[in-house]
Amino acid sequence: MQQEDSRSDGGHPTGRFRNTAYVISKSKPHFDACHAAGLMGIQGRSTTGRAFALGAGPLCGRPEVMDFVRCSYLGLDNHPTIVAGAMDAIEAHRSLHWSCARTRLNFDFLAELETNLSEMLSARVLAFSSVMLANLGAMPLLASGLLTGGRKPVVVFDRTAHISLAYHKPVIADETRVETIAHNDLNALELFCRREPVVAYVCDGVYSMGGNSPIAELRQLQERYGLFLYIDDAHGISLFGRQGEGFARSQFPQGLGDRTIIAASMAKGFGASGGMLMLGTADQESLFRSYSIPYAFSVAPNLAAVGAALGSCKIHRSPELGERQRRLAERIELFDNRIRTAERGNSLPIRMVPVGSETRAIAIARELLDAGFYTSVTFFPTVAQGKAGIRMCITADHEVKDIQRLCDCILEKMASTTSRAQQESMRS
Repeated sequence: MQQEDSRSDGGHPTGRFRNTAYVISKSKPHFDACHAAGLMGIQGRSTTGRAFALGAGPLCGRPEVMDFVRCSYLGLDNHPTIVAGAMDAIEAHRSLHWSCARTRLNFDFLAELETNLSEMLSARVLAFSSVMLANLGAMPLLASGLLTGGRKPVVVFDRTAHISLAYHKPVIADETRVETIAHNDLNALELFCRREPVVAYVCDGVYSMGGNSPIAELRQLQERYGLFLYIDDAHGISLFGRQGEGFARSQFPQGLGDRTIIAASMAKGFGASGGMLMLGTADQESLFRSYSIPYAFSVAPNLAAVGAALGSCKIHRSPELGERQRRLAERIELFDNRIRTAERGNSLPIRMVPVGSETRAIAIARELLDAGFYTSVTFFPTVAQGKAGIRMCITADHEVKDIQRLCDCILEKMASTTSRAQQESMRS
């Protein structure tokens, strides 16, 4: 999420961390154009694999479209074990959810899920209805200093931290100082660590628009200065590790300790629904179970989500997980062998083809959809103004021919509107 200047075009001061009217004024024409082009708010019905039938109703009568938008990187979101887990859980309880705070009453299956996740991830895991809610519950506690020995930290955000993190800056700023640094700017972060008694850094593990945080280097700063790390690995969970520990967690082989918290999704690579927090200590778990706002004052994940997640845990404990991880790696390599992007060779499933002009990016995305490929056109505020592009999520369920046809189509569509030098830069 791009953070804009704290003044509107008219020069009137706005909030330090919010400029909603400015963002809407700059992005609304592109959102409107996307809706008019049939690229947003569309409806469909699952068929097989990564395909879906475009349109509403059981007999929509439209051809199948190959989906490169969904973030089910291991292709688990329609796995029979996960679907059966959701249905079995509802059947067992004859209920979808209980309307009470989790500090009062919980499904027994939810306790089973958190136990399973804690064992798999070697952490103290709390499940939430979404990653957004997990982060909402964590940010005030981080600001309070109760996670950093009673001393309120200077909380430093990566500039491109996901909106589910950046959204909470005003809440944190009500208790402590908030700063924002350039993407992956370790020099700037180290300066804060040298100058301030306590620093917490908030970032993504795998960024939704491509790329990742330098976890090894962040751990070095942690060891040198006591840096507290809060890492949202929503897009990295399940893709790495023997039991799907994920991009971030797999780089803490000795455990999280008391200075690292990792948030993750159960709705992307994990293939189910909901979010989670991986905590390192019993004191942190006790604190969150009493004072995390969504935990204490909202309902738990619904029973279908819990059952689906339990089904996914079965897959994560089986050889199938490794097989799907390998399939995904092969398909990422196949794409990289055809099209050169900034993310080439990073083993992560998100690829962004830069376009620049928002109008042109929308036109190319529409042409790709007409050719049978649904991709994400990205523009401000997701990326900087004038830096629009086409984002693709590669999954283990995509067939080799799907990847090859998509690459052919991208090269063809881009060729009609780019210079020869730009075309060559995209080819391997």
